[in-house]
Amino acid sequence: MAKTEEQTQQEQNQVNQQAEAQNAQFAEVRDTGGPPGEENLDILLDINMPVAVNLGKTEVPFRRLLQLGPGSVLQLDKTIGQPAELYVQDINFATGDVVVLDGCFAVRIKEILSSDQPEQPDEQQQ
Repeated sequence: MAKTEEQTQQEQNQVNQQAEAQNAQFAEVRDTGGPPGEENLDILLDINMPVAVNLGKTEVPFRRLLQLGPGSVLQLDKTIGQPAELYVQDINFATGDVVVLDGCFAVRIKEILSSDQPEQPDEQQQ
């Protein structure tokens, strides 16, 4: 059953009547005096970010892994004096030396790595 030209015109008129344009009301914008978004930056400054420190890696056969217990020692691939890597969300951002501070392990940052090419964890092993 085909629509007549008159029915099509009536439907189009109904759509046009429903979609009337309205003027928008906007609040007045005030100059904050600082760079755009600076007031929102304060929110981010209080967010805690997990930092992981990589002291070294090793590969252990599963049989040996099952034999590990208290007092077992795993030799890592780093030697004394090599820096530990610091990671935020799997991105290597710094290196540092492991130190003891008030009876706890700590890391003294030696170098902040370039943001151009941060080292990914998978690239370390190669």
